[in-house]
Amino acid sequence: MVVGASAGIGRAFAIRAGKEGARLVLAARRTDKLDEVVAEAGGGAAVAVDVRNPADCQRLAEVSGQTLGNVDILLASSGYAPLKMFADTTIDDWRDVFETNVIGVHEVIRAHLPVLVPSAIVAAMSSDSVRHPHAALGAYSSSKAALERCLVSWRLEKPGYRFACVEVGGTVPTDFTSHFDPGLLDTALNDWLSRGLVQETRMTPEAVADALVGTFAGAIDSPDVGLESIVLKSPSAPMRV
Repeated sequence: MVVGASAGIGRAFAIRAGKEGARLVLAARRTDKLDEVVAEAGGGAAVAVDVRNPADCQRLAEVSGQTLGNVDILLASSGYAPLKMFADTTIDDWRDVFETNVIGVHEVIRAHLPVLVPSAIVAAMSSDSVRHPHAALGAYSSSKAALERCLVSWRLEKPGYRFACVEVGGTVPTDFTSHFDPGLLDTALNDWLSRGLVQETRMTPEAVADALVGTFAGAIDSPDVGLESIVLKSPSAPMRV
């Protein structure tokens, strides 16, 4: 089951997994984009959901159970990032980012507990901005830090399931920056460059997805192997200005 399957890494993962023969449930808000993914992946059940709505999360889990019987991989790739300087970050920004990136992921996992296989891989996408703070992404990186701590609590209380934090560095193209203010993005990018936070070459969603599909597929038949932390970043040197 892939939530956030309509774009970026989630989309690329779903397509690669489908082409490898996986049976899929694909979730996102945009049904037209989901239909495209189903066609390219070669099949799958598309479910329009907003993870901020608990009823949608519950309905998604019901579809997962009806379609797959049991879920062996759950990938949470949905996310929201407001580009705002910290002093300009509003209450609404905080609500939107935490309801999507933390509470929504929690509700998806919680709703799927009855249909997870005993050694299921439950993976959530995090960001290198947690360990390497980026200007104008304070609310986003805070939400991802909270998500990472949520995974620690899940591991503590639900041993046996393999809760994996997937930290991802710069990846293009994705929809991540599509709603960013161009002027502020230019200012932020200059700051990121000055602090060595941008690699000379960046990963593609397809390359990241290929690595994850291979990793998860290899771990499916080895339930005693945990996948607590996966870090994917370009091996290139940082850009210098």
